[in-house]
Amino acid sequence: MYDPVKDGVAKTVDGVVYIEAAPPERLSQLVHCFWELRTERVLDDGFVLHALPDACVNLLFNQIDTAIAGVTALQTTYLELHLGTQFHYTGIQLYPGVWQGGPDAVVDHYVGEPYDGDLGLVEISERCALLDFDAKTPIFSEFVDRLADDGVIEPNPVTSRILAALDDINSVADMAAAAALSPRQLQRTLKATTGFSPHDFLKVLRLQQSFRKDYQLAFADQSHYTHSFRQATGYTPGRFQKTFDV
Repeated sequence: MYDPVKDGVAKTVDGVVYIEAAPPERLSQLVHCFWELRTERVLDDGFVLHALPDACVNLLFNQIDTAIAGVTALQTTYLELHLGTQFHYTGIQLYPGVWQGGPDAVVDHYVGEPYDGDLGLVEISERCALLDFDAKTPIFSEFVDRLADDGVIEPNPVTSRILAALDDINSVADMAAAAALSPRQLQRTLKATTGFSPHDFLKVLRLQQSFRKDYQLAFADQSHYTHSFRQATGYTPGRFQKTFDV
């Protein structure tokens, strides 16, 4: 199954911990992982998370200020998130295409403003705030079940077929064939369920592939790879590997 890399944490940073856990089997078509990112102490300098595009939607919870939560917007290039010198975030990473909540629910207020939507994110954050990570995950599983019952998330057969065939996909035409759709149908379906065009979806998946396998299997040549990688991450591949722990 699709296994996107974690966001970039600079190798020079000390005192920041990232952990993740797999969901229970019943949620394995919906959730990639549950995760936590936190400081072990007050940092000397403000921390910047280099967030990579992965086509996943995350439900995020600020465990220091539980009123702050959000649903991440999707992007095709990196974001730099300035999290300060002390923070504690935890969340649920959904597979591409699973989110059905609509664009109005995607608010991205997890770094600043309090969450004012109706998904119950603050309630879940408050329940989890004083628990260790292992104790949070059953609450997250229960919450995912609730969202699935309400139709906010559901398995996406089109993106599931694409992700299952990812090693054999080198073009939008390959993607359409894997999804058993015409290119026009793929365009409509992906836009409706992920917000991405097929070209942008493929670009994000190729970036993620390049971390897991030889770039030559995902890109035509090294020049194309370097250009696409730099456009998506802000770094050349070599510089990124030297800078970030991924």
